[in-house]
Amino acid sequence: MNLNSLNPNFRKVGFALLICILFTGNVFAQSKDWKEKSIENKEERMQWWKNDRFGMFIHWGLYALPARHEWVQQREQIDHDTYKKKYFDLFNPDLYHPEEWAAAAKEAGMKYVVLTAKHHEGFCLWDTKTSDFNAAKTPYGKDLIKPFVEACRKNDLKIGFYFSVIDWYHPDFLIDNTHPLRNSKDARSKNKDKNMDVFRKYLKDQLRELLSNYGKIDLLFWDFSYPGEDGKGHQDWDSEGLVKMARTLQPNIIMNDRLDLGSDAWGWDYKTPEQFMPQTSPTVNGVKVPWETCQTFSGSWGYHRDENTWKSSNQLIAMLIEVVSKGGNLLLNVGPTARGNFDDRAMERLQEMGKWMRLNSKAIYGCTEAPAGFNKPDNSMLTYNPKTNRLYVHLLQYPFKTLYLPGFKGKVKYAQFLHDNSEIKYSSRSSAKDGEHMTITAGENDLIVDLPVVKPDVQIPVIELILND
Repeated sequence: MNLNSLNPNFRKVGFALLICILFTGNVFAQSKDWKEKSIENKEERMQWWKNDRFGMFIHWGLYALPARHEWVQQREQIDHDTYKKKYFDLFNPDLYHPEEWAAAAKEAGMKYVVLTAKHHEGFCLWDTKTSDFNAAKTPYGKDLIKPFVEACRKNDLKIGFYFSVIDWYHPDFLIDNTHPLRNSKDARSKNKDKNMDVFRKYLKDQLRELLSNYGKIDLLFWDFSYPGEDGKGHQDWDSEGLVKMARTLQPNIIMNDRLDLGSDAWGWDYKTPEQFMPQTSPTVNGVKVPWETCQTFSGSWGYHRDENTWKSSNQLIAMLIEVVSKGGNLLLNVGPTARGNFDDRAMERLQEMGKWMRLNSKAIYGCTEAPAGFNKPDNSMLTYNPKTNRLYVHLLQYPFKTLYLPGFKGKVKYAQFLHDNSEIKYSSRSSAKDGEHMTITAGENDLIVDLPVVKPDVQIPVIELILND
């Protein structure tokens, strides 16, 4: 209908009605709850993360100077003034070259990096306007985050910030059971003069800076809630307000589950078991959910000079494989020294992992747990790429000549080593011939894989199985 052909009065009514409809639709779209939006677009936001599977965690702060655990202030019950006086004025990481960090992560096969913008000690790595307790006010005198972000972008690494809602520095943070001054009666008595509203505003002001001043940020790692008596939970942080701000400032950001919002689907995107390997994929209400385990090379997150329980490269590669075989991600931590470099122990392991990933990353990127009906052989793990329909058998302990694939008969089109694409022959029980001194023990539906006697020169060899459609 042509509105111009109508009576002028009707035309006015028509235009008014049209404007009303457009306005109402716009208001409806805008008023659609941000929580609903975050749930609706979660799958889209999570696609890159589910594909990449392997990231680097970096714990760095003043605790690199004492070099005896990132919780040194809490463990040794050091008050803030003493802690600051001892370490803040000496912080000058002259070997800080974030492009070297980014290059090491990329070489190792990692696809994203998460840096501790602020840990529990309250020290900020950026030039924040909220506090003088930051890197720009130390002898180093500069923002540490900006060059880190630039280095990651140049190396095509996704960028993540770790942000602690715990803050032992802030004067309005109530002293509780995790605080360095938890056993000080005099300090506890001052809680009555503290105002957590002021602290909550402080958190939001810092978050606004981090998510506004450095361009697109891909991931936010919150740490951490401990609700209950003498602890802190979502009401203490105003977790809902923090998540809403993050979703508003960075609509495509993904975040973990440590703000005590576990029952709220809008409050987190993935689960984060720490220094722990789940037996199976984690579930919520019986449904499998995205998950990531954060792990250390040793027993400490920050640089720990005297820590000697370092995992071997083989252990670390096996850990990565196991995580992906259960549909998860691995966030592997490095603690830079107080001078800003990765120590030799970390670099050695990163390089060894990179050497393995260069040849075997197809069994990690885009992969997940094996489909139902595929059972892993002894001393092996399985990963599967649903897009290419390829199954990967990771030989944690190299077998002597023969590998049995239980129930694989009729499911495999072709087999090869992944590191060099060299063919591997296989047969089923019905087609295998008993030798004079050999008895075939495979089941009716098993495949018998004929492997070379000598293990290939790869930390953990991988067999790539091209499956039948």
